Amino acid sequence: MRRSTNRAHGLSILALVAAVPLLAATAAAAQSNPQGPIPYDARRGVFTFASGLEQALPAVVQVTTLGQSEGPSSGENEPRPISSGSGAIIDAREGIVVTNNHVVEGGRKYTVDLTDGRIFDAVLIGTDKATDLAVLKFDATGLSEIEVVDSDQLRTGDLAFAVGYPLGLDQTLTMGVISGLGRSGMGDRIEDYIQTDAAVNSGNSGGPLLDSRGRLIGINTSILSGGGGGNDGIAFAVPSRILLYVVNQLRTVGEVKRGSTGAILGSLNAERSREFGLGIVRGAVVENVAPGSSAEAAGLKRGDVVTRIQNRPVSNAGTVAATIGIAEPGTRVEVVYLREGREGRATLTVEAPQDRSVVLGSEVVIARGLSARAAADGLQVFAVEGGSPAAGAGLQAGDVIRAIDDAAVADLTGLATALGSAGEHRLSVRRGDEDVTVALGG
Repeated sequence: MRRSTNRAHGLSILALVAAVPLLAATAAAAQSNPQGPIPYDARRGVFTFASGLEQALPAVVQVTTLGQSEGPSSGENEPRPISSGSGAIIDAREGIVVTNNHVVEGGRKYTVDLTDGRIFDAVLIGTDKATDLAVLKFDATGLSEIEVVDSDQLRTGDLAFAVGYPLGLDQTLTMGVISGLGRSGMGDRIEDYIQTDAAVNSGNSGGPLLDSRGRLIGINTSILSGGGGGNDGIAFAVPSRILLYVVNQLRTVGEVKRGSTGAILGSLNAERSREFGLGIVRGAVVENVAPGSSAEAAGLKRGDVVTRIQNRPVSNAGTVAATIGIAEPGTRVEVVYLREGREGRATLTVEAPQDRSVVLGSEVVIARGLSARAAADGLQVFAVEGGSPAAGAGLQAGDVIRAIDDAAVADLTGLATALGSAGEHRLSVRRGDEDVTVALGG
C-alpha cells in the first residue's frame, strides 16, 4: 500500500512540474487580458473568483426559527430556537429573504443574522410547501442583495458555489459544478432541481447556489446521502426560474396559485411502461382530461405519455407541474407525447387555477391534492400534489382508499361526495400489505 501511495505521489509531482509552464503562460495571458477565461489577481499572483463572489456574500444570512417551548412555567414558555438554516437577500430595499419552507416550518418567531454581526427579527410573508420555499421580511438599512439570473441558461459542467451556515459554522463557501439539470424522482412534487456536487450540509438549507460571477441561480434545498447523514456530493437546488415565480406570488397575493391545462397526470414507472409496451420509464401519463379544458382542445387523451414539455425532457408528473405551475394564464406550452408507440405533438394553453376543491371526471377524482381512479381492489391514489393537504397527511401514490369516516366508499362519486364536505376526514387506506388510517384536512 505504501509503495502504491509513493508512486501516486511521485506522479502527481511530475504532473505538477509539467503543468508549471502552462500555468505560467495562462497567468501571463490573464495579466494581459484581465477578462480572460479564468479570473486572475495579478497583485497576488493567484487565480480567484473572489471579486465576483464577495459582492454576494454579505447578502447571505443565517435564519433562526423559534418555536413554542414545552416548559411547565411561564418563563420556560418563551419561544426557543427549533431550527436554523440559511437565506438570501434578493431585495435590499424591502429586506426580502428567500429560504426553505422546512427551515421556518413550525416557527412563531424568526431572526436573521447578517455577516456584519447585526441580528434582526423577521416576519414570515408566506411559504410554498410544494417547492419548499419561504419568504421572510425584515427592516434594516445598509443591506446588500444578490442578483438573480435565469437558471434556464445553465449548462452541465458550469461552476457553482454554495453559501450558507452548515453544521453550526460561520458563513461557508464551497465550490463544485452543475452535475445535472431538471432532476426529479422524489415523488410527484413540483420538481425541476439543479444538481450540484458543491458541498451542502445541514444548515445550508435555504442558502443560495451561485454562479462563478456571484449571481443567484438557485436555492439549496436537500442532499442525497448514502446513509451516513453526511454530504456525498449530490445536492439539489430549486432553480431561479421557479423561485422568482413563487416569491412574486407570495409577495403579491400571499399564496401560490398555479396554472392548469385540465390534464390529470400520473408518473410513468416500470410497471406502467410494460403495460403500455414502452421501452422507457420516464414520462407523465395522462390519466384523464377534464371536459372543455385546454388539454381536451389540444387533443390529449387518456393513456398518452408526455415525454417532453417546452423542449425539456419529462421525468415524471412533477416535471410537468413545474412548467405549467409557473406559467401565466394564456401561455402556450408545447408538449411531445407517445400514443400507442407513435410520437405526437400538442400545444396547450395554460388556464387560470380552479378554485373547486373537488373535480369529478368520468374516470378520475381530484380532491384535496390527491388524484384517484377505480382499480380492481378499490379506489387507488395515483398522484399526490406536493404541498397539498393530501401530501401533508402522508397519502402516497398506490394507496387504496377503502373507507372514509368508517363508511365504505365504492365508487368515484362516493369519494367525491365524501371529500367535498368540509372538515377533516379519516381515511382507511390499504398500503401494500398493511392497513393505514390517515387524517386528511381541508
